[in-house]
Amino acid sequence: MGSMYALVRNECIKMIKKKRFYVILLILLALIPMFTYAQLRVAQQAQKQFGTTDWKTDQRQKIADWEKRLSSARTPDEWKQQLRVRIQIANYYLDKGVDPSSPNAVTFTREFVKNAVGLFIPLIIMVISADIVSSEHSTGTIKLLLTRPVRRWKILLSKLITVVFFTSLTVLSTGALCYLISGVVFGYNGWTMPVFTGIQLAGSDVDFSLVRAVDQWFFLLMELGLVWFSAIVVALMSLMLSVLIRSTAAGMGVMLAVLISGTILSNMVSSWETAKYLFMVNLDLTNYLTGGVPPIQGMDLTFSLSVLSLWAIAALIVSFTVFTRKDILN
Repeated sequence: MGSMYALVRNECIKMIKKKRFYVILLILLALIPMFTYAQLRVAQQAQKQFGTTDWKTDQRQKIADWEKRLSSARTPDEWKQQLRVRIQIANYYLDKGVDPSSPNAVTFTREFVKNAVGLFIPLIIMVISADIVSSEHSTGTIKLLLTRPVRRWKILLSKLITVVFFTSLTVLSTGALCYLISGVVFGYNGWTMPVFTGIQLAGSDVDFSLVRAVDQWFFLLMELGLVWFSAIVVALMSLMLSVLIRSTAAGMGVMLAVLISGTILSNMVSSWETAKYLFMVNLDLTNYLTGGVPPIQGMDLTFSLSVLSLWAIAALIVSFTVFTRKDILN
């Protein structure tokens, strides 16, 4: 136990010296105020357009716009399905008298992490974990590392624990900074605002029979939990590439291409059914909480969690197998 603590401590020190985590914090500190200002401008524009701050008026206008697009012959069938679902959910919130996008810090945080889980958060996680092994090659410390009187699996386990720690810290920091920064503009309330979850989709029809209202703080915890799970899977995939590919730049390039292709595929693969088994198509877990249309019909939260778990287990098996048998002479 003492040797493992020393190994993890050493890896954490190396991670801090790289200053990657500080760079991520700076990125968040630069981007979150921009998105906060953009959200404020949207609210001001809506008030200017409708001459009122009544959210119901804004919601009805959105529904009218969606219905207009739905009746257009130019709108693709896939978009029509999404529009039908959006309209039904928006009408449900209207009937219940609940503003789904009430301007407050908790709502902003919820929306930010929901939109960031597909690409932004995976990208910053990749920055942390993509070179944790491959950098040992570039600095020439790999031989020193693997010839120490410590089992190789322990060395990789210490790197894995470090990656999981900094991944968790990144997700937590994202949520905390969103709340603290946006609260300056929108206020720090909204914890007990009701959010409807349990919305089920059946094609273009929406089933509200299992819907229940939960406090927004609880919903935010669920959302952050799913974001954390997606981030961990990305971290494990990055760790595997770092073990397999000795070049840090090449490993990051491969992971970057995979994540970006996943975002593109999520918008294009509705007719390619086997694509639902790709891990990057399943990263947007938060989409299921509020009745979002999945990239491919038949996907649900249980399916995506299962697929991501299998990819994570496979990545761990490959990483430990290759690392423990690595030939350090070639």
